[in-house]
Amino acid sequence: MTAKTSIDPAAFLHEQLAQASPDLMRELLSTFINALLSAQADSVCGAEYGVRSDERTNRRNGYRHRDLDTRAGTIDVAVPKLREGSFFPDWLLERHRRAEAALTTVVATCYLLGVSTRRMDKLVRTLGITGLSKSQVSVMAKDLDEQVAAFRTRPLHEGPYTFVAADALMMKVREAGRVVKVAVMVATGVNADGYREVLGIHTATIESGAGWLGFFRDLTARGLKDVALVTSDAHVGLVEAIGATLPDASWQRCRTHYAANLMAATPKSQWGWVKALLHSVYDQPDAEAVNGQFDRVLEGLYEKLPTVAEHLELARADILAFTVFPKEIWRQIWSNNPNERLNREIRRRTDVVGIVPNREAVIRLVGAVLAEQHDEWAEQRRYLGLKALKNARAVLTERSR
Repeated sequence: MTAKTSIDPAAFLHEQLAQASPDLMRELLSTFINALLSAQADSVCGAEYGVRSDERTNRRNGYRHRDLDTRAGTIDVAVPKLREGSFFPDWLLERHRRAEAALTTVVATCYLLGVSTRRMDKLVRTLGITGLSKSQVSVMAKDLDEQVAAFRTRPLHEGPYTFVAADALMMKVREAGRVVKVAVMVATGVNADGYREVLGIHTATIESGAGWLGFFRDLTARGLKDVALVTSDAHVGLVEAIGATLPDASWQRCRTHYAANLMAATPKSQWGWVKALLHSVYDQPDAEAVNGQFDRVLEGLYEKLPTVAEHLELARADILAFTVFPKEIWRQIWSNNPNERLNREIRRRTDVVGIVPNREAVIRLVGAVLAEQHDEWAEQRRYLGLKALKNARAVLTERSR
């Protein structure tokens, strides 16, 4: 097939309406995209297709076809090829679509296994998939599994990872004819150049100390070391695993998670006041002021809400661990909110499936989403500046003396 290089809108629309084609939208979109690609290729070549010109710098060499899944269905995109160099429309097509391919594979696997057949058929059509055979699913799964396995087991040589964050989310998985919840554990870190990385992913039957310990042992075996601070919620097994595998690292209890814990211990009518007091601690300009305000908050709470004051005092060292590091990075390290945003992205991509057919599919889908996010972080601006990282490392060096 040769893509059209120009369109007469009025004639084309009249022709399509006259035929009363049920696929009018898909045909219109396909023709417009291919004409646009031809025009872009002409611009790269310096002259229109088939036109002799002294300004021509390159020539066409046929087309290569790529399927583009849209809400209107699967469109056959004719990407022009050039005799010299290459032409690829990054604005339209993605070179690496690991997460979307993983989603397609998992949905298709559910479909082929007979899981909620009617729902899976609807999902497949929503994704714009015109058809998938068992052999296609097998090939896709094998390729994705290799990519995800390489990503999960790669050496962690971009360290030291001064700051690490860990969190878990639960996913529904079908096992032995029943639906169970599986803990998906994710760790991220800031490498020596100040960029965020996804360090690893691990699954366990429940979020337990054994699961977290196995996960962190794998991370340290792959090269995770010289960690200054780990931020997480207060799951006992997670905290113990951090202490067992990263004994020189401090632990920062996520301020957002702690606020939820404190709210549960506070009378509902008093929470607004207590919340404002807690926030006033974090709003201070330096470590000395933070500790001074914390003392004043405790003094006020002991007079009116002694139980709440005791709860807060017991958590002091854990929620104020960030204060030994430079002020400019407090917001990045005092909570697990960045990992919570990552969890929401995972949810957004996995909720399409609902119940995942098996644990292998969990690793395939979540691993592909994380690998994609990891690549995006590598192309964005630094999460932490090099000067701030240097100052933070100096704190760690001073502490080890």
